[in-house]
Amino acid sequence: MKESDNFFEKVYQVARLIPYGKVTTYGSIAKYLGAARSARMVGWAMNNSHNQTKEVPAHRVVNRKGLLTGKHHFGGTNLMQQLLENEGIIIIENQIQDLEKVFWDPIEELS
Repeated sequence: MKESDNFFEKVYQVARLIPYGKVTTYGSIAKYLGAARSARMVGWAMNNSHNQTKEVPAHRVVNRKGLLTGKHHFGGTNLMQQLLENEGIIIIENQIQDLEKVFWDPIEELS
């Protein structure tokens, strides 16, 4: 097993804990895992999450500004947005509105 595989699995474990109607950021997951400079690697994990047998709610992970930067990795052009909107999250022009209200911080919630 490559070290990145292990990191990806840790990312998936955290992502699976994000509550319905909440989002977190790539950087917040990386920081929680003690790899603060690895936000991009968290993004790679999310891009690969559709290959997991146990579902990963990758649509709940966005960039630090609340932008749906990973949306092109979801089948269908607006699937990521639709999934979030189904959970009550308001999105305008690919950006989550009131990010601070729907933000879930793994450091606060899991520590």
